[in-house]
Amino acid sequence: MRCDLHVHTTHSGMCTVPGLSNFCRESYNEPLALYERLKQRGMDLVTVTDHDSIDAVEELRRFPDFFLSEEVSCTMPSGTEMHAGVYGIGERDHAELQRRRHDLESLLAYVNERHLFVTVNHLYSSLTGPRTDDDFAIFARDFHGVETLNGMMLPRSNRLAAEFARRYNKPAMGGSDAHTMPALGRTWTEVPGAASIEEFLAGMRRGNTSPAGESGDYWKLTAAVCGIGVSFIKARPLAGFAAGIMAFAPVITLGNYIREVGFAWYWGQRNAVPNVLPVGQENVL
Repeated sequence: MRCDLHVHTTHSGMCTVPGLSNFCRESYNEPLALYERLKQRGMDLVTVTDHDSIDAVEELRRFPDFFLSEEVSCTMPSGTEMHAGVYGIGERDHAELQRRRHDLESLLAYVNERHLFVTVNHLYSSLTGPRTDDDFAIFARDFHGVETLNGMMLPRSNRLAAEFARRYNKPAMGGSDAHTMPALGRTWTEVPGAASIEEFLAGMRRGNTSPAGESGDYWKLTAAVCGIGVSFIKARPLAGFAAGIMAFAPVITLGNYIREVGFAWYWGQRNAVPNVLPVGQENVL
């Protein structure tokens, strides 16, 4: 069975880009349209991983091949931020995850108590800000799985995440990280032999997974940013100034590309030696 394990809808909240956070959404994918597109792309199962939200469940709970997940914005003990994918949750779990997301030890204890599955997403990306050595030590010790194929991350970032997963014997996951409709279902996770949601989730826990599909690149990210801009203008026709901002999208995404290359290079070099993940150092990037 196949499932794109990293997708976003209108319920992922507002854009985090400075100057746009008050009026532009992270995604304009409507839940039902997202479901239909994923099925068209050959996904056997559908989940949604909105940022700190499960509101998409209201439209999708009636489908027998849908299960609820969430991308939780967590604060690490170092004070940095990371995104954790938590899969196969219930609505009560969402409330507890949100209550504990700034206390990672408490959140992970709850996840284990409830036998949920938690991954570190876009491990070698600067998307959520800096990392520390201690962050990587916690990812290696305490997280169940690693997103090793993200459809918006650069190939090198994904390769490094895959190496990290192999080094620490972590199940490997894949998802499109789609914030726009064209990117949906281009990257996914397959669990061979699974015939139900329960068997799919059990296969994830066992590490019986095969991530497949596309990585990201500069052009794919630029197209996604422009797609969000077009959706924003359609949703707010009077916001014509957004068309002017979109003209700068290639420059903005070029800056992001350079930052991502540097981030992956630095942490790839620093974590290159197996089992050398110092604890207690204050190195941050």
